[in-house]
Parts: sequence; structure tokens; C-alpha cells
Amino acid sequence: MPKMNVNKSILIDAAPEKIFPIINDLSNWEQWSPWVIAEPTALLNVVKDGKHHEWDGDIIGSGNLKIEEEVKDKKVVMKLQFLKPWKSKAITTFHLEETKKGTLVSWTMDSSLPLLLFWMKKQMEVFVGMDYDRGLAMLKDLIETGHTNSSLAFKGVKTFYATKFIGVKTECAFSAIAENMGRDFGELMPYLMQNHQDKISGNGISIYHDVNVVKDKVHYTAAHPVSEVPDNLPVRFYVGELPKFSAYTIRHIGPYHHIGNAWAAGMMHQRAKKFKSSRKQPPMEVMYNSPMNTPPNKLISEILFPVK
Repeated sequence: MPKMNVNKSILIDAAPEKIFPIINDLSNWEQWSPWVIAEPTALLNVVKDGKHHEWDGDIIGSGNLKIEEEVKDKKVVMKLQFLKPWKSKAITTFHLEETKKGTLVSWTMDSSLPLLLFWMKKQMEVFVGMDYDRGLAMLKDLIETGHTNSSLAFKGVKTFYATKFIGVKTECAFSAIAENMGRDFGELMPYLMQNHQDKISGNGISIYHDVNVVKDKVHYTAAHPVSEVPDNLPVRFYVGELPKFSAYTIRHIGPYHHIGNAWAAGMMHQRAKKFKSSRKQPPMEVMYNSPMNTPPNKLISEILFPVK
């Protein structure tokens, strides 16, 4: 069967002896799992003094995780078994390396895919890697602040009403989207506030025309609705219009660097057939407040997945 390997890491501002007990006790797993956040109602069971964890859900499937080996403050090795949606086994390991700037926590996985899914190897490594990045980011929050600054609310199907907008269209590496989008909104919003504040309508939006995380590419528009289209726009800006459509909506509360939790949850809900996506309209993100005047842990965004 095709082998699959993932290796991700993050620097945490804490000593290994503070981090190790959190990782080594699976009763903490619910607080920073990149999968449980997508289905808070999943059945979870932790036994054997936090060394064995079982889960069963409609969205995240079912399986179990068992601590097989531990080296105090240095390493935790776990045996991972998936039962649904397909059967698979893996060895996942956490390595803790003390540095001058904190502890480098590495999370690795060695597994294999069912033979019929050999063609998905690269895609699976990328997506699992993104899951690991999300989990490590929440672990960092938990260790450094005492809680994870990311929560989701599942709003079901909502209506997005037709609107005109002024936007900035960008193509860039998916891994560089935060930097590029920050630049785009950093140009768009001051221009609107200084020149056309009376025409601003609604909340800022990001429209994702095309996303390919395997090839590390994204094509998006950073935009803001307007009640009236102004004349003589700067050369980088363009005028567009969004139609009325229905969308499966997931709200995220917390810093933007955790917004991947909402996107990943949406993809998991789609795979679980909670909604049927429509390709007539690209997915979008609606931002209900701004990092300019809102604390990071109170930022509110909604991800809209258009439905048929």
C-alpha cells in the first residue's frame, strides 16, 4: 500500500515540562484537536488514565488513539486507528526539543493509504499536514494562554443577498495568502473610508475564485460591498456584482490565523453530505469586524459554502 508521511512543527513559548503533560494525557485532546472542533457533539471516550482515546461521529468518523511509548519531556508515540469512513492505521509521534526561544514541538505521522486511494497520496499528505498545522496552532494557544482562541458555530443554510462591490483581485501562493490579503484590504479600506465612506455598505468579503492547496495556488478577490459605484477607481480596483444565493454557513470567532478551522470543518461537513455544494458561485468569507479595532480573540468571520 502507498506510504504516507507528514511532519509539522511549531515553536511554543514554554518549557518541555509544561507541554509534555498536555500531550501525554489524551483527556486534553478535545481542547486542541483539529478534528473534534468540526463536530463538538461527537462521542468521545478517554480511558486508562488518559492513555486511550476513542471517538465516534457523523462528521469525523470513528477510531481510536493509544499512547504506546513516552519519554518524559521529550517524546510521545501514539498508535492511531481509523475505523470510519475507511479503515487505516498510523503511528503518530510528538517530539519536544528545547531551544533558546522555547520548545520546538514536532508532530509526525507514518501511515499507508488503501491501495484504491494511491492516487490521493500527495493530496492526503497536504490536507493532513494542514490539519496538523491547525492542531499545533491551537496547542500553542492552550499552552501559552490557557485556552484555545478558536470556536465554531454551525449556522446551517443562510441567504446571501445580491450586492455590488469594489474589489482587488490577486493570484498568489496559498501559503502567502495572509500577507497578500492583508495588503489588499490595507489598500482598499483606507481608499473607501477617505473617498467614498457614504457608499460603503455591509461587511468586507473575500471571494475565493480558485484554490489549489496541493499546488499552493489561490485566486481571490478582497472586496467590500457598496451601495453605489464611484467613478475613477484606482487601477488595481475593479467593480463586481454578487448574485443572491444560499450558503451553508460556519461562523468562526478568534484570530484570523485560526480561520482554517472553519474551512476544514466545511469540507468535512460536505464529505459527510451535510450539504451539496454548488459551483455556480465561489465560496466566500464575510468579516463582521476589523482587526484594526477588535481584539484578535473577538474577531468574527463566516465562511459561506454555496449550496444547490
